[in-house]
Amino acid sequence: MRYISTRGNSPALNFEDVVLTGLAPDGGLYLPEIIPQFSAAELADMAGLPYTEIAFRVMKPFVGDCIDDDTFRRIIHDTYATFGHDAVVPLKQLSHNHWLLELFHGPTLAFKDVALQLLGRLLEHFLARRGEKGVIIGATSGDTGSAAIEGCRACEHLDIFILHPNKRVSAVQRRQMTTVLADNIHNIAIEGDFDDAQAMVKASFADQSFLDREGLGGTRLIAVNSINWARIMAQIVYYVAAGVALGAPHRPIAFTVPSANFGNLLAGYMAYRMGLPVSQFVIATNANDILHRTLSDNDFSRRALQATLAPSMDIVVSSNFERLLFEAYGGDAQAVADLLAQFADGAARIDDAPLAALRALFSSYSVDDDTILEVIREAQEHTGELLDPHTATGYRAAIRARADDTTPMITLATAHPAKFEEAVVRAGFAGAPLPEHMQGLMEREERFDVLPAELAVVQQYVADHRH
Repeated sequence: MRYISTRGNSPALNFEDVVLTGLAPDGGLYLPEIIPQFSAAELADMAGLPYTEIAFRVMKPFVGDCIDDDTFRRIIHDTYATFGHDAVVPLKQLSHNHWLLELFHGPTLAFKDVALQLLGRLLEHFLARRGEKGVIIGATSGDTGSAAIEGCRACEHLDIFILHPNKRVSAVQRRQMTTVLADNIHNIAIEGDFDDAQAMVKASFADQSFLDREGLGGTRLIAVNSINWARIMAQIVYYVAAGVALGAPHRPIAFTVPSANFGNLLAGYMAYRMGLPVSQFVIATNANDILHRTLSDNDFSRRALQATLAPSMDIVVSSNFERLLFEAYGGDAQAVADLLAQFADGAARIDDAPLAALRALFSSYSVDDDTILEVIREAQEHTGELLDPHTATGYRAAIRARADDTTPMITLATAHPAKFEEAVVRAGFAGAPLPEHMQGLMEREERFDVLPAELAVVQQYVADHRH
């Protein structure tokens, strides 16, 4: 399996190099040169299998011969042994043909655990084999950071630097990151928003010379954001597992996905490209609705970011949307690069044919904060489920934007409601208790540094604090 850049000017890499590289040198994102395919019979054979076995079958074609089968099975087993539910990502019925896919049973109570528990183990495996050290620089709108820290904290070959927007994540999200006091964990609160943090991460990958200021060399910069293909790969699995559990490939399935950086939806699209019969993807957004505006009005433009009750979706620049555009434009890297250059200047419009291709599969819906609170109350009344604010956007979008009531609709529950107490309380509930393993979180010592959103300052901090 070889991987190519969406910008078309970087050499093709194998899986190991893609995992260790993250962002392509030309600024693009890596995608498989050829998408693996599953026949209807192969998909049908996965029904009823343990999640770990489905994970092995789905991911192995992407890994190729970079990891032997026995080792890869062990890595997968160790990854999902950390989850608090034997099904790993259980399905729960909400109505006669509407289902909730609970993705929050990992250590940090968010869907990011599904991929980042795996990524940490992959990184340790590859770096140990090479005898190399790695520096992780990641940007988070709340959930990626804690999941990355939890997944990589025990890695002997990694230093971890996580940038989060200061005072723009929930208290639980912040403390899940800042109360991990290991010597290789460094939390940075940026005086800006997620897009500022993400831009600095991308700029650091484009020019990594700051890592060699002391002449130490030998250190590799590694991405844990969803620009890293391994994260997308791991998330493909739960689309396949949920789909075959509800009758695929014998009938089509639909998914609604709360989305901002588009990595979760991109994984669903990849499952579709691999053969899963998906009739519709519904993109659910909060007031930061660039994905909804792009799809519905061809308004691919930047607007000021709004702080909302669903802070993990407070993103304006959706990195993984580039991968979908590359697909929609038939692999025309230059067309994608030109479009993104226009977007960087403020606004762009997608060409008619690619836009029509996207609209054939994707729908979208956007909700504001008042609606989020309304939906949390509505969902609890009708289903008994207390939803976090991100999942609430998906719940409303699934009901309002689904194309066919006879097709099973699966809404992705991306986080546990305990992570977002403010929204739950404002919706009229007492809150949601943290699981046993997180008791005492709010009393633990925190450690983080507040820095301006300036690339040179952040890079100097990383250079000064790595081991």
